[in-house]
Amino acid sequence: MSIALVWFRRDLRLQDNPALMQAVADGHQIIPIYIHAPTEEGQWQVGSASRWWLHHSLTAFAQQWQEKQGQLFCFQGESLSTLQQVIVQTQAVAVYWNRLYEPAMIQRDSQIKQCLKAQGLMVKSFNASLLHEPAQVLNKQESPYRVFTPFWKTSQQLAISLPLSQLETICVPNNFKLETISINKLQLLPKITWDSGFYQTWQVGEVHAQHLLNQWCEQAMMEYATQRDFPANPVSVSHLSPYLHFGELSPRQVFHAILKAQALNPAITTGGNAYLRQLYWREFAHYLLYHFPHTPEKALYSQFDNFPYQENTELLMAWQRGETGYPIIDAGMRELWTTGWMHNRVRMLVASFLTKNLLLPWQTGARWFWDTLVDADLANNTLGWQWVAGCGADAAPYYRIFNPTLQSVKFDPDGQYIRRWLPVLKYLDNQQIHAPTDNGQRIQGYPCPIVDYKTTKAQALSLYETIKKHQSMDIKE
Repeated sequence: MSIALVWFRRDLRLQDNPALMQAVADGHQIIPIYIHAPTEEGQWQVGSASRWWLHHSLTAFAQQWQEKQGQLFCFQGESLSTLQQVIVQTQAVAVYWNRLYEPAMIQRDSQIKQCLKAQGLMVKSFNASLLHEPAQVLNKQESPYRVFTPFWKTSQQLAISLPLSQLETICVPNNFKLETISINKLQLLPKITWDSGFYQTWQVGEVHAQHLLNQWCEQAMMEYATQRDFPANPVSVSHLSPYLHFGELSPRQVFHAILKAQALNPAITTGGNAYLRQLYWREFAHYLLYHFPHTPEKALYSQFDNFPYQENTELLMAWQRGETGYPIIDAGMRELWTTGWMHNRVRMLVASFLTKNLLLPWQTGARWFWDTLVDADLANNTLGWQWVAGCGADAAPYYRIFNPTLQSVKFDPDGQYIRRWLPVLKYLDNQQIHAPTDNGQRIQGYPCPIVDYKTTKAQALSLYETIKKHQSMDIKE
């Protein structure tokens, strides 16, 4: 029986894995491999929090292969040369993988595919991380959309196939040895113990991802439409984002699980539809990155590249540490540092504060999120920051500047979220906790606001008006 390599990347699952399942269907013995090659990702090498997740995801995935009487072979080094060495050692005739859609990965994988095919290998790649290929969805002018709603309407007209059936058996060869390395030797875990809160927050791997998805569909999704903006409610959101990013779940598994749950329980229809819309926002983020590969560093609309952001290390460090004097901002930043995650509503608030009150570059915030989020995803991160900064697709209007105090009152009215992450404020009443120094009294152990909201809002609006007057703001589909 011939041997095929299945090259796993961010598709660390056995179920609904097109590359793996096609390799099995083609009648090969399977050698699963993982190659750690962070330098090939260019400027966006895996951040610290994501490295933590990757370590535990690989560990869980390796255990699944052991249960299949196989072994996940891990390597470190340049991908093409590693593949070529393994091909020689195993006499593999084919290589299978699931596609990545970041610009650097597209270029790398294209070169690898061409080289291996030229050497006589059969090479097959598949879409396993998106509902649709980005090139499938275009407007009437055969151009990519820049606005979500028409993208969403067009996408909904495309069928989404059911997840692939679970493999009953995987044939793995056991008559040779490869010079593999242990997952520990990849040195993915941080050298300082700032990740202790991660272990209390997350269980990593495909098995838990499936459990979390089932639990979400059966118990929590009903509240999603009405409660998803309230960060104090831990069950109002799914927490599936890191599992989707690392491929422990596929988006079509999520999509069809929700449809099935809605069919069984019509009461969750509204919540389910609201969540499916967010799944399409994830799709839109990857779509934009594919069609506009410059956006992780530069604005989608180039006029915003001239916005006069400042460089201020002191303000940046206060924001990073959750010491701005605005409780909802500081609570969010401390949640991020402790858990590697932040509620989406709060992500918008802290991003708005950084870019429009501190007047620091959105790229600086994106870099901090990249390093501290366990679900750090280049597409989602880029879309989110450009949306808030007002320089990207479907962006919030430049004049929308979130008032952190009013947002806190609206979405954390009892101060539960603030009290959890800022215990120094827990004894304040439900009114004072949102603006503890408004009465001029300093709270011991908590800073005064580092900037004045009204003053910085006026300054930001003035700067945005200058950009608007001197450059075209033509935004079309």
